[in-house]
Amino acid sequence: MESERNVALEAWMDEHQYSANGLAIAINAGLESLTGKVGTYDGRHIREWRSGRVRWPNTATRRVLSDLSGRSPVDLGFVPRGRTSPAAVPQEDSMHRRTLVTGAVSTAIAAAAPCAASTRKIGMSDVGRLQQKFTAVIASDHKHGGQRDIEQRAATLADTALNLQNSGTATQRVRSSLYASAASFRSSAMWAAIDGRRFKDALIHMREAQALAELSGDQAIKFRIWSHAGTLYRHMGRPTDARAANDVARNLHITRRDPMFASLGMARQMAIQGVSHELRSLPRTFGQAREAMSRASTDAYRPVWLLAFWDEAELHSLALSAYLAAGDWPTAEYHAHQCLASLRPHMQRSRAIATSRLAHAQLAQGDTDAATHTAMAVNAEAATQHPRVSRMLQEFGAALRATAPGSRNARAWTEHTAAWRTPA
Repeated sequence: MESERNVALEAWMDEHQYSANGLAIAINAGLESLTGKVGTYDGRHIREWRSGRVRWPNTATRRVLSDLSGRSPVDLGFVPRGRTSPAAVPQEDSMHRRTLVTGAVSTAIAAAAPCAASTRKIGMSDVGRLQQKFTAVIASDHKHGGQRDIEQRAATLADTALNLQNSGTATQRVRSSLYASAASFRSSAMWAAIDGRRFKDALIHMREAQALAELSGDQAIKFRIWSHAGTLYRHMGRPTDARAANDVARNLHITRRDPMFASLGMARQMAIQGVSHELRSLPRTFGQAREAMSRASTDAYRPVWLLAFWDEAELHSLALSAYLAAGDWPTAEYHAHQCLASLRPHMQRSRAIATSRLAHAQLAQGDTDAATHTAMAVNAEAATQHPRVSRMLQEFGAALRATAPGSRNARAWTEHTAAWRTPA
C-alpha cells in the first residue's frame, strides 16, 4: 500500500520557506542543543517524512520539531505508532486536524498554480541586501565582540538567507550566493560564540557553517570557517585539532591565488605554535606571514570580513598572542606596542584584547607600575562585557596580587575594578 503524503508538514515547510536541507540543518542544531549529540539528518530524511514513508520520528526529534514549529507532531501530520492514520488520534483533536489538513491541501494546490507568489524571481539584488546586513554584523562584532545578541542575530540572518532559497526561482549562481551568505552569517555566529567563550555553541555553528559552505562552493567562506575552527580548538586547549583545522584552510587553492589569505593562514598557524611552545618556529612563521601580505595585490576583490580586520596590526596581534603563550614576554610586549600603534579606530574589541595582553607581558617582566597602568587603560565596557577581556583582566588581577601582595598597585587595581561593579 502506497504511503499517504504528509501534506501538513509540506504546507508548514512552504509557509516558513524551509527546503528539505534547510529543515534538516535546523533540526540537527536543535538536537545538539537538546541532547549534546550532533544530529545526522539530511534532506533525504525530510523527504521521507513528506512522502509518508517515515510517519513518526523519534522522541527527541519530535520535541525539536515542536519547539521549531510551535505545533504538535500530530498537527504537523505525523502519525503515532500503532495508528493507521491521523484520524486515529483522540476525538478532541479531529476538528482541528481536519481544518489543518484541508488548509494544507488548499495551500499545496495554491502553490502549484502558475501565478503563485512563490514563483517570484530571486536575484543578486536579494543577495546584495543580505550582504549589507552581513556588513552590519561585522561592524558590530568589531565594536563589541563576543556578545550573545550578535551571535543570535547572525544565526537568524543565516536562516533568513537559507529560507530565501525556497521562496522562488533562481539561477545556480544566485543559489550558490545564498548558501554562501548563509554560511557567512553562520560563521559570524560561530566567531561571536568563540569570542564569548561559548565553545559548545560555537561547535554547533561551525558544523552548520561547514555544511552550508560546501553547498555554496565558495572558497573564501570555506577558508574563514576552517580558520575559525582552528582558533576555536586553540582556545579550547586542543592544539593538535587546531593545527589540523587551520591546515585545511591553508591548503585551499584560494591561498595560492591570493597571498592575503595565505598570510592570515600563516599568522594563525603562528598562534597555534605559540600555545604548543614552539618558540623557535615563531620568527620564521611571522616572516612568512608578513612576506605573503606584502605580495598581496591592493586591487584584488576580497570579502568584507577579510577587509574589515586583516592588516599589519592584526598580524602583530597574533604574534603577541603567540609569544605570550610561549612565554617570551619581551617579544610579546614589542608586538603589543606595534599592534596598538597601527590598529584602525573601529577595532575596539581588538584594542581591548591587545591592551590586556600587553599588561600581562609587562607584569611577567616584573614591571608592576607599567602593567597596572596598562590594564587600567582597558575601557570599562570591554572589561565587564567582553568575556575574553574580562577573563584576561581577572587573571591579571590574580597575578598582580600574587606578584606584589598588598602593594600600592594591587590596592589601586582592587579599587579600579570595584568601580566597574558599582552601579552608576
